[in-house]
Amino acid sequence: MPQELLAELYGVWQATVSRVISTYTPLIAKALQACVPTVEDLDPTAQLIIDGTLLQCWSWKDHPELYSGKHKTTGLNVQVACTLSGTLAWVSDPQDGCTHDAQALRRSGLLDVPATDLPDGASPPRHIGDKGYIGLGMITPKRKPAKLPLHPDDKAYNRAVNQIRYKIERVIANIKTWRVLHTGYRRPPETFPETITAVLGLIFTYTL
Repeated sequence: MPQELLAELYGVWQATVSRVISTYTPLIAKALQACVPTVEDLDPTAQLIIDGTLLQCWSWKDHPELYSGKHKTTGLNVQVACTLSGTLAWVSDPQDGCTHDAQALRRSGLLDVPATDLPDGASPPRHIGDKGYIGLGMITPKRKPAKLPLHPDDKAYNRAVNQIRYKIERVIANIKTWRVLHTGYRRPPETFPETITAVLGLIFTYTL
């Protein structure tokens, strides 16, 4: 709900609403941080569906690193994973908007499963993602060869992968029902990661 509407609803100045939000957001983030799964909390044998998304923010002149060439706007990149049944499992720490999804996923540590965490003789699971993750050992759609049509078998394969991938798109859409994560965050950019943590804490605690 916009601050202006909250101010009108409670009969206070918009600046008062802003101060209340600034005061309580870090408290909520700290109280619920333990409810937000980390890479270490995930089942190392579970196959996940992964995608990246940009959480938009104001275009700050002094922060060009927030600009995403892919999305043509500014924000923070987060990697999101869900189970094969479509349940939100994990969200990475936010990274600068200029970070490509493959690089962001590498940095998150999700793909770095220690052999000691796996059953004897087992290989790490092959997670499922889009073409942006090609080269990371994941299951992804196949790219069309240069100047050649995609083989019918590859088209069928891509359809099969995308029929699974839609679940992560739905999960991300649900995360973005939180207005602060999809309308362009306007508070100072250094407060955005904390706000994201607070929202994720509420999601994992009360909506899953």
